[in-house]
Amino acid sequence: MAAPSALAFDPWDPAFLADPYPAYAELRARGRVHWFEPTNQWLVPHHADVSALLRDRRLGRTYQHRFTHEDFGRTAPPPEHEPFHVLNDHGMLDLEPPDHTRIRRLVSKAFTPRTVEQLKPYVRGLAGELVSGLVDAGGGDLLTDVAEPLPVAVIAEMLGIPESDRAQLRPWSADICGMYELNPSEETATKAVRASVEFSDYLLELIAARRKKPGDDLISGLIAAYDEGDRLTEQEMISTAVLLLNAGHEATVNSTVNGWWALFRNPDQLAALRADHSLIPSAIEELMRYDTPLQLFERWVLDEIEIDGTTIPRGAEIAMLFGSANHDATVFENPAALDLTRKDNPHISFSAGIHYCIGAPLARIELAASMTALLEQAPTLRLAAEPERKPNFVIRGLEGLSVEVG
Repeated sequence: MAAPSALAFDPWDPAFLADPYPAYAELRARGRVHWFEPTNQWLVPHHADVSALLRDRRLGRTYQHRFTHEDFGRTAPPPEHEPFHVLNDHGMLDLEPPDHTRIRRLVSKAFTPRTVEQLKPYVRGLAGELVSGLVDAGGGDLLTDVAEPLPVAVIAEMLGIPESDRAQLRPWSADICGMYELNPSEETATKAVRASVEFSDYLLELIAARRKKPGDDLISGLIAAYDEGDRLTEQEMISTAVLLLNAGHEATVNSTVNGWWALFRNPDQLAALRADHSLIPSAIEELMRYDTPLQLFERWVLDEIEIDGTTIPRGAEIAMLFGSANHDATVFENPAALDLTRKDNPHISFSAGIHYCIGAPLARIELAASMTALLEQAPTLRLAAEPERKPNFVIRGLEGLSVEVG
């Protein structure tokens, strides 16, 4: 077991953030598990281990269904952070069975294959309109003009959030998601708490309105389940809506800009894609593998486990490195190369096990719609300026992606 402090792994170093994959290769070469003192976590970089641990019921996204903070050897969050934790801890991503099972069962009704398939015309139409606007302007910021508004509008439409209110969603989401980074600052926590309060208050009003006048949307459906005694609390409704909004667009937004930035840096692959649009499905999978939008996923050790002779005790936290797993040469041939024709691509960008992304089919439809529209309407799309990387590690994205058309 090597100490990562002696390696190139430094999630706060701009050079690492620009390209973390060589450091991951070093981590994998040095062992299967590493203690990282700065975050008090065990880092797991190999695909086989990450895949297995995502399915291991000895680990959990929470421990509070079995232990108190004191029993688990952990300190409770500061009281001033409570609004964030109340909001976050009642979403199904941070719950374990039976609560996770109950909420996921209700939400999954909105993500059936038939329901998602019915969304295709709306998604494709909106993607076409957004790209048309970009083309008419001769270019712009692919992030703000296409990548962001498409998935935000889709999930807001599903939830039943009026179009006039949607401008608030992305800033709230960004402030809340700041807390998912490693060792977030107090300033980040303050922003997350404020956004949690504002977003929760907004949803309380929207839920009250939907109680009086139900619609054909997910929030109305969750209210109906609550009224029918399906044990969904109002806080769970709020937390579920926020989770679906955040998770329903963050990965898609970052996959879009990370993906096009990768294509611009690999002109041979971009040329192949332009010449053969049938590559779009495999291109989406490969781009999500190549520059993974969610680099790390955390789990608590509920019962002692062992990895390669190293005992990891109950109460420890494991950081599964998705970005590293997606570049593991024992699974992916020549992982550092972008290959849009890659056939065997078991990437874990959508996680695995009971917390596998419920919106993965919808995300793929959104990514395909925007990519198709850009290839068809902007066949000469090119980079206008070198992009800046966001100073984040866990959620990997760009500050913007300036492009030109024609």
